[in-house]
Amino acid sequence: MKPDSTAQPLSSTQPSPHAGPPQPSKPSAGPPLPGRYKRYATWMVFIVVLVACSIHTDATPYQLIVGLPEMGKLLGEMFPPDWSYLPTIWKPMLETIQIAIVGTTLGAILAIPVALLCAYNVMPRKLISLPMRTILNLVRTIPDLLFASIFVAVFGIGPFAGMLALLFFSFGIIAKLTFEAIEAIDPGPLEAMTAVGASRIQVIAFGVVPQAIPYFVSYLLYTFEVNVRAASVLGLVGAGGIGLLLDRSLGLFRYDRASTIILLTLVIVLAIDYGSNLLRRKLL
Repeated sequence: MKPDSTAQPLSSTQPSPHAGPPQPSKPSAGPPLPGRYKRYATWMVFIVVLVACSIHTDATPYQLIVGLPEMGKLLGEMFPPDWSYLPTIWKPMLETIQIAIVGTTLGAILAIPVALLCAYNVMPRKLISLPMRTILNLVRTIPDLLFASIFVAVFGIGPFAGMLALLFFSFGIIAKLTFEAIEAIDPGPLEAMTAVGASRIQVIAFGVVPQAIPYFVSYLLYTFEVNVRAASVLGLVGAGGIGLLLDRSLGLFRYDRASTIILLTLVIVLAIDYGSNLLRRKLL
């Protein structure tokens, strides 16, 4: 019998039936050399900048080692704390918490319309959103201690100046974080409501606010925690609160009393942090 003329010869590219399993390809040796050199160059630039900044600011390991004995001496003077000073600081500490509550609340209320005007997906007109962002950046540029110093000079020493300082500080943080969260929300509901003829107010009320409110509450609670710590320091410039007693204790070298103030502040901050976490879980 003649062999079938239609049979095709085995291609050299087809595997032989007697050949073993295919060999796995060898892994690449690593990133290409240009990419590797770029990564090394980035780390070298970072290290050079870090070393140069450390040298110009005297932030060297030598300075740390030299200062360790003095640090130990200071800690020795702070302990044990003067617990007899505790009844004296309760009222200023309560005033500090009140300053933080009022300043954070009023700052958050002012931040809501500004955050809406800064978000491009809510206010696409840049003639409005860009000036609002500029004002917001200007407010965020000024630190809370400088705000407190200005308001102390205007309104005098007392908690009112500290409250105003925290109001502007809270306004800058909450408005910035909230408008960034608004710009990151799902655009689908907004487009659907616009397509069926909803007004701008309806889109904001039923499309933007329900999506942004969890972020707003989280930023509000976080800012309140920060403001409790900040209000403890504003008294150093005469803005009321526990900072006045802290400044007095440090000025008189009563580090044991300063230690009592610091420990009480730590306990209150931890309690507020725990309460904020519980409230955040229930609201969100």
